[in-house]
Amino acid sequence: MRAHVLEHPRPIPERPLRLLDRPRPKVDPGQILIEVQACGVCRTDLHTVEGDLPLPRLPLTPGHQVVGRVAELGEGVTGFARGQRVGAVWLYRTCGQCGFCRSGRENLCPHAQFTGWHADGGYAEAMVIDAAFAHPLPAGVADAEIAPLLCGGVIGYRALRLSEIAPGGVLGLYGFGNSAHITIQIARWWGCRVFVFTRSPGHQAHARALGAAWVGQAGEPPPHLLDAAILFAPAGELVPAALRVLKPGGVVACAGIHMTPLPQMPYDLLYGERTLRSVANSTRQDVRDLLHLAAQIPLAADVVTFPLAEANEVLLALQESRFNGDAVLLP
Repeated sequence: MRAHVLEHPRPIPERPLRLLDRPRPKVDPGQILIEVQACGVCRTDLHTVEGDLPLPRLPLTPGHQVVGRVAELGEGVTGFARGQRVGAVWLYRTCGQCGFCRSGRENLCPHAQFTGWHADGGYAEAMVIDAAFAHPLPAGVADAEIAPLLCGGVIGYRALRLSEIAPGGVLGLYGFGNSAHITIQIARWWGCRVFVFTRSPGHQAHARALGAAWVGQAGEPPPHLLDAAILFAPAGELVPAALRVLKPGGVVACAGIHMTPLPQMPYDLLYGERTLRSVANSTRQDVRDLLHLAAQIPLAADVVTFPLAEANEVLLALQESRFNGDAVLLP
């Protein structure tokens, strides 16, 4: 099979991925082999290939928003059939035994492993996943359109819940890339007014097209104070900017796995029982809930598809915000 391989982290313009011929992976007991139909490109992939995140192994194949069809079942696997369409997500496996796993917070498992970080991911023609962490996918949605829901969509959904936004509330979104353009659809379905803060003219137009009640840049005063805010842009300086326009008792949720350092700020910005919290990964239940919600709304991811061979070029385009919505690689 062909797969993109990261051998050493390097800046995106230096084309850190190499497309190589590799053996199809071996299927261990409890695993399934899937033939990749589509793999979404996520901002976390940027942090992986450039080395912003410490890498537990090299070489590595990135990609964790994967739609595939079951090609081989490992020993002991039940509940799946060859040819069935399934999704692979960021959460690759957990220990299942720690206090976090036993209390429904497997996203915080200290022994968790992640797709495209600890294990080879979907920038390839095939990959293996643990059957216990594979998600059957609903019919009626194209492979390329469902792939972005498996990370950008589910992280946005979890961030919405952790922001404690109530139906009809005023929500601020900082940054408007792949996750935010799905999140705004859920928030509007809940009846929220959504204010979007982004400097990209293309992203501003995209936000307006998806029903943002107001669009501006960080630092501009919105028409009303926010009940909650979600930071998708990995820029620490946005934290005080969001707190300045947040009502007392509100929540700022930081949805990224990586963020630049937070600047020093006066305590007054946090005072008034405001909450600043991170959003760490997601659980399998988050994925199931999001897929169910996606069919109800229905959610529509704006996708641009590219051949698998163009992964380096797509990562650079994502870094430079040269397209709206989600990029999806097709083997």
